[in-house]
Amino acid sequence: MDKLLAEEAIIIGSLNCDEFAMGSTNENSAYGKVLNALDETRVSGGSSGGSAVAVQAGLCMLSLGSDTGGSVRQPADFCGIIGLKPTYGRISRYGLIAYASSFDQIGIFGNPVADVALALEVMAGADDYDSTASQKEVPAYSSMLKTNKKFRFAYFDQALDHPSLDKEISTAIKKQMEELRQQGHRVDVADFDLMDFVVPAYYVLTTAEAASNLSRYDGVRYGYRTPEPVADLTEFYKKTRSAGFGKEVKRRIMLGTFVLSAGYYDAYFTRAQKVRKLVCNRTDAILKDYDFIIMPASPVTAFKMGEKTKDPIAMYLADIYTVIANLTGCPAVSLPLFQHSNGMPFGLQVMAARFNEVSLLQVADTLMQQKKRV
Repeated sequence: MDKLLAEEAIIIGSLNCDEFAMGSTNENSAYGKVLNALDETRVSGGSSGGSAVAVQAGLCMLSLGSDTGGSVRQPADFCGIIGLKPTYGRISRYGLIAYASSFDQIGIFGNPVADVALALEVMAGADDYDSTASQKEVPAYSSMLKTNKKFRFAYFDQALDHPSLDKEISTAIKKQMEELRQQGHRVDVADFDLMDFVVPAYYVLTTAEAASNLSRYDGVRYGYRTPEPVADLTEFYKKTRSAGFGKEVKRRIMLGTFVLSAGYYDAYFTRAQKVRKLVCNRTDAILKDYDFIIMPASPVTAFKMGEKTKDPIAMYLADIYTVIANLTGCPAVSLPLFQHSNGMPFGLQVMAARFNEVSLLQVADTLMQQKKRV
């Protein structure tokens, strides 16, 4: 934020999100639900739904959100705007309340790619207050958008033919890939047999990190404190944490505590770490031969309020396409290229190798300019 203010950015407000960034619909907020501006009976996406709708509704030019498993790209997809998750460490996380520290990254919502690129250029870079922030030089993203380069795209059959994916979304993305071929770009299928493992690995690891990070919210130095009289410290902790966290946050803390417990640590947490390593290795291998991996941002368009709140497993599985970028630390962007027959927008997700935001923004600008000309 300091870097934006130093460049005379005007900050006009704070926005709603799922509690502790835990949610995919913005229905888990203490401040109420965020409504999709295109259809107020539908969700905005989450966790950064308030940030997405603010740009969608024209309340601001740009907004920021946190992306731990798709919390910028998925609401951008649901709201028909651009959502960028940079490389892990490209933007400092100082000041961000940690959900899962090895996954969290600040992301940017906007409409023109040029606006998003300029915001990234200003915000990126080293920070003495965040040891995980990269020391790499920050390119002048905003002045490097134009290119005539022919790119190499990879896609996964396991993603585009997945049973959870809406047929209309699959068809539109396949048509877009054919158009890219006709324009002279290379578009090939790449094998990725880990698709069904990414969501379980992601939720084992992130809930474990969440349970650790949120342990400080005990009502002593951090967080809500119960006003009720208590007999001892244990009762104080129980009442404080029971009342101070919402249902979804408590669910994830309990899951994380379980997978970190002595009897299950190796069976869950250790194995999930191994899956993460396999995903990173396979993704890195693909991105050595290709510039980008393309896939959907979400298996469905924005759904009705309350439609999935009683089925948390279905909600978690909806993150199947976005969590890969967080497991690997790669940058990814959701681009609002399509419209469903139900009237709602949906996007194309493009992922690049770590710290290759220049090419990612170039291809994003190219695709968005082509959309304007259609």
